Amino acid sequence: MGDLSDAGTQHNVRELADVPSVEVISRAAVMLMSSGAEKLGLSEQDPDSAVTRDLDEARRLITALAGLVTSSVEYLGPHAGPIRDGLQTLQRAFREASAEPDPPGQGPGEKYTGPVY
Repeated sequence: MGDLSDAGTQHNVRELADVPSVEVISRAAVMLMSSGAEKLGLSEQDPDSAVTRDLDEARRLITALAGLVTSSVEYLGPHAGPIRDGLQTLQRAFREASAEPDPPGQGPGEKYTGPVY
């Protein structure tokens, strides 16, 4: 049985090695964006009453996304624009969802991206 799992692991590692870095970064960004949107309640008709809304978790995800985007923008090529737009949309949605919005420059991820209004 150890041989089967080792062979499966080796097969998965080889497949991952064939994936271009821009695709891995883009997939991670999309996952962070999707999760952030869920935590903001954006998948519900009324985000304010969404049971999935968790602004603390959303802040963490948006900040992680901002760090990823900022540190890898030079490698993203044509993917950079749409990913940056998605990030800014989440940052604005977070500001709107907050009872007391953070001052400009102190919202989630803004230490990496600069203020988002």
